[in-house]
Amino acid sequence: MIQLSNLRVAFDEFVAIPDLNLAIEQGEFFTLLGPSGCGKTTALRSLAGFVQPSGGSIHIGGKDVTHLPSDKRRVGMVFQNYALFPSMTVWENIAFGLRVRKENKSIREKLVREIAVRVDLSPAQLEKNVSELSGGQQQRVAIARALVLKPEILLLDEPLSNLDAQLRHQLRDQLKELQHDFGITTVYVTHDQEEALSMSDRIAVFNKGQVEQVGTPAEIYDTSATEFVCNFIGGSSVLTSDFVAATGTAAGTMGTGTGTSSYLRVEKAAFDPSGAAPGAVAADAAVVSRSYFGLYSRYTVLCHGAEINVLHKENGGSGPQPGQRVTLYIDPEHILHYDAGTGLRVLPGQRQPEAAAR
Repeated sequence: MIQLSNLRVAFDEFVAIPDLNLAIEQGEFFTLLGPSGCGKTTALRSLAGFVQPSGGSIHIGGKDVTHLPSDKRRVGMVFQNYALFPSMTVWENIAFGLRVRKENKSIREKLVREIAVRVDLSPAQLEKNVSELSGGQQQRVAIARALVLKPEILLLDEPLSNLDAQLRHQLRDQLKELQHDFGITTVYVTHDQEEALSMSDRIAVFNKGQVEQVGTPAEIYDTSATEFVCNFIGGSSVLTSDFVAATGTAAGTMGTGTGTSSYLRVEKAAFDPSGAAPGAVAADAAVVSRSYFGLYSRYTVLCHGAEINVLHKENGGSGPQPGQRVTLYIDPEHILHYDAGTGLRVLPGQRQPEAAAR
């Protein structure tokens, strides 16, 4: 559906994207994830036609659109600040693109009413000025304005970042449901890892204008291809060489002389053997601290010189206390190893870095 080939974007002497290659499938919810300034929004704006690349090509549905104006690409865009017209009613905002396209009045009315129902905007809200709506309602208006034009692709640039946490969670589910109902190919930009993991079919993790890894949420999280991805996605504990040796599994010899860095995801360690993986090994540890969150507590324990974070389900608040000795259960297969020189993942016994999707 979408193919970015050797895409290069430069602003004077600054190269925002040196060489980007991405393939996005029809009907996919595809997320560009990364920290601020990593190039993800630049990539999205290039796809929309707002930024002209200095090299490479963009194909949509097999058609080269690299130099095509944005209004000829059949894409809908939802901006971070929604870019609505505050002096217009909700109805007028949604119908704006249809008027530009010179659709007749009866068709405009039909399409606006249909899309309003789909995004849960009432007839009374359609008559209000957008300035009278809440942030969540304005976001629905922005999405409706994009979808009413029936684009082939929907582009969203951090559309939930200006909302409070509770509303973000609510609209996240609604947005994914809308995308599923419409079956529209969606490219979503965010720096929020939880958003990306919960909403996406696949994710591309950006770092300094380059893609570190492309994969499903499970692949990105459980088998992070690079040390950057491992550290950026979710929470991990940094392991000592003594800890790694004690588990009975270490990374292979790299031949670089730089050694390896090792990590363990917070939910991969357990105090209870019944909750541990079948291949888990036991290690003695001491509780350093405990933070209570109701359904679970987050512990820091000291084990073979490493401070390991553990998520432990609460049972009446009777979990281990600071200073107490505990047994920690870890499956060696869950430990992620990275070559300290290249940052690429190393599998146990492997002599060369695992190839990352760059």
